[in-house]
Amino acid sequence: MKVHSLSKREIHDITNQIDISWPKNSFLPIKTIQAYVIDENKRLLVGSNLVAIQLAPDLIIPHLTQHEILNHFASVQVDMNAVKFVCNGANIMRPGITDFSSFKESQIVLVKDQTHKKEIAVCISTVDDENGRKMEKGIVLTNIHYIGDMYWEMKKTIRT
Repeated sequence: MKVHSLSKREIHDITNQIDISWPKNSFLPIKTIQAYVIDENKRLLVGSNLVAIQLAPDLIIPHLTQHEILNHFASVQVDMNAVKFVCNGANIMRPGITDFSSFKESQIVLVKDQTHKKEIAVCISTVDDENGRKMEKGIVLTNIHYIGDMYWEMKKTIRT
């Protein structure tokens, strides 16, 4: 795995992208970022007050270990029967969702378990919450980062 420090320009670009796609005031200013390169387009971004995953130039999501940042994001709760599937990478289907907060289509949305209210996945919504509530079946969220995936395991090996 290659590791390198990002330039001020790259940090500026990342900060701008986060400003666009994350809730307002969800993160503090970033001065330095180390990039842990996974493959051509994917990298783990680690700064003094940030751990995020960059999946594309215009797609940066928070890492599941960033509880203070995650509190700012929209979320859904899933019943405990769905947790095992979500933590194996399954998309979030309508029948398993027990509670919705407000969100738009193509927005970053968290998945929490119903009992403990712990974040178990970071997803991108395929519909808004209003349409999701009306659905009887189908995919509401596309799972892109979950507990136990390669980003989760990679973070364990990095000292911050």
